[in-house]
Amino acid sequence: MSKPKLVSKKYLFTFILVTTLFALWGFANDITNPMVAAFQTLMELSATKASMVQFAFYGGYATMAVPAALFIRKFNYKYGVMLGLALYAIGAFLFIPAAARESFTFFCFSLYILTFGLAFLETTANPFILSLGDKATSTQRLNLSQAFNPMGSLCGMAVASFLVLPQLISDKRDAAGEIIFSTLSEAEKASIRVHDLAIIRNPYVVIGCVVLLMFIIFALSKMPKTEGEEMKAKGQTHTAGETLSNLWHNVVYREGVLAQMFYVAAQIMTWTFIIHYADNLGINKATAQNFNILAMVLFLCSRFIATFLMKFVNTRKLLAIFAVGASICTIGAITIVGMVGLYCLVFISFFMSLMFPTIYGIALEDVDSRDTSLGAAFLVMAIVGGAIMPPLQGMIIDQKEILGHPAVNVSFILPLVCFILIYIYGMRSYKFKMKKGGVA
Repeated sequence: MSKPKLVSKKYLFTFILVTTLFALWGFANDITNPMVAAFQTLMELSATKASMVQFAFYGGYATMAVPAALFIRKFNYKYGVMLGLALYAIGAFLFIPAAARESFTFFCFSLYILTFGLAFLETTANPFILSLGDKATSTQRLNLSQAFNPMGSLCGMAVASFLVLPQLISDKRDAAGEIIFSTLSEAEKASIRVHDLAIIRNPYVVIGCVVLLMFIIFALSKMPKTEGEEMKAKGQTHTAGETLSNLWHNVVYREGVLAQMFYVAAQIMTWTFIIHYADNLGINKATAQNFNILAMVLFLCSRFIATFLMKFVNTRKLLAIFAVGASICTIGAITIVGMVGLYCLVFISFFMSLMFPTIYGIALEDVDSRDTSLGAAFLVMAIVGGAIMPPLQGMIIDQKEILGHPAVNVSFILPLVCFILIYIYGMRSYKFKMKKGGVA
């Protein structure tokens, strides 16, 4: 019996078009991460308050994921994508008045609206990719599409590293490596703030224009009907109550939502606070962002490696193995003070690469196609982990030192706990699958 194709010819154009969306939200994610440190200096905020950027960014996912799923259930995936792109563009363009008003709250609000759009895109694109072919290759297919997410992330990081952070006057340092912004007069600070906020604003305006172009392309493109949409056309649907009941009684799905929440929390903490970790070693933000880029390169390469390995290794086992690798690297980042600890922190990204799409695919594998859109919504809603955990890590970092150890190092205990829980999910889902007599 021949193995089913990863993507059949009839779905190829749609697969390529939908896969471009993964790069779009990757860009938004990773141009935003370094902005936490930039806002902390420019607005003279604590690490805890500056991390509210992430709370706003990922809080938007939590707010809009379920409404997005209900919208898709009522209409279809294409309209879900189009509404997502429209909200993405509106949020990006709101950076113009936010910069003009010099308001940190307004910037957070802009990101909140922008991520309404990202919630629509993720709630739509992930299950759409899973549906474009045989279920046996669905997780591998999603990993392939998700490989283009870090490509967008690298673009976002490159823009941050080469076009934003080096031009921030607020990050200028003295001979000892200390930031001098806080020592300046109020008039000097006000002038610098106008300049730096304009620098931060510009890439969001440009990506807003790109997103509008994608909106037009999707509006003019014809999308194939998925199995769930065909069933809806025939009147073979589940009520929202039936869907919720089915999802709740699916143990692998239910635990998958929790695992996804902890994974996103670990990912955002790891990438957001690389700059803080490097700053503690006397490295400026622009240089520190290069370590973020290195982390993303490792993440991207590992995503393709993981997709290949899934041809030979059970996906659930592979998830558990990568969780162990991430845990070991995190322990190194916690215990080793210096450049070796920083490289351990960077290398966590290699092991995080397969986690999001693999948890997503495992959780939805045995979910009825009529329940997929709402099931996808809760997996996207789990991204709220990225809103909850970073402020907690910021509170630890604000302590400066804990029991004689740098607080920024100690703070990575939180991602370590997350990776341990992901390992447990990988092994539990593997054992559950074996009991049912199946392999992934």
